[in-house]
Amino acid sequence: MNTCLEIRGLQACYGNIRALHGVDLTVEKGEIVCVVGVNGAGKSTLMWTITGVVPIAEGSVLLHDTPLPTRPHEIVQLGISLVPERRRLFTALTVKENLIMGSIRRNDKDGIASDMERCFQLYPVLKERLSQRSGTLSGGEQQMLAISRALMSRPSVLLLDEPSLGLAPLVTEALFDTIMQIRNEGVTVLMVEQNALQALEISDRGYVLQAGSIVKSAPSAELIKTPFVRKAYLGEE
Repeated sequence: MNTCLEIRGLQACYGNIRALHGVDLTVEKGEIVCVVGVNGAGKSTLMWTITGVVPIAEGSVLLHDTPLPTRPHEIVQLGISLVPERRRLFTALTVKENLIMGSIRRNDKDGIASDMERCFQLYPVLKERLSQRSGTLSGGEQQMLAISRALMSRPSVLLLDEPSLGLAPLVTEALFDTIMQIRNEGVTVLMVEQNALQALEISDRGYVLQAGSIVKSAPSAELIKTPFVRKAYLGEE
């Protein structure tokens, strides 16, 4: 296997409160890996720590066997891009301006134009909304834009934090289809998601995060069949 992203004994704190307790996780090149857990399990903290927003208290995060730097913009330059929970778009800027912001550290004009067209192929509605302020888009359109903005940095690893949050079921289904398409185009994906069933259905492997600790990991098809996962995350009695 070709390990792309590796997390070793990761611990993170908010003041005196420890939010992550020695998390170990790997993502192989070309995989979709999902982390499932309830609110407060530490899923977003995991993403913010990988991307340098929350400092590492102990442990390490490695990309292709090399420890990541500590500054978020340096991590983006190395090829890791985050789609944060609740999108966090620049709502006063247009769709086009948000996409340009995603490529802010690039200077290859032709490559930027090509990647923008790639985003329009994934999400044609964005081309129709190019001059529209992002804050006026629907929730689904905003998530499409948030993913496209992240892709504009040309990442090798895409991090998705609760991509289905607040979206209608049909919109969620279409969104998950495009996540698989993004993977098929060569981008490795690590996703945290409360919608455990759909996340596990499209992913290769999964981890269960509880109270800041990984309590189980397995191929996703196996996790779906695990009794405690079915009871705790899939709503079965």
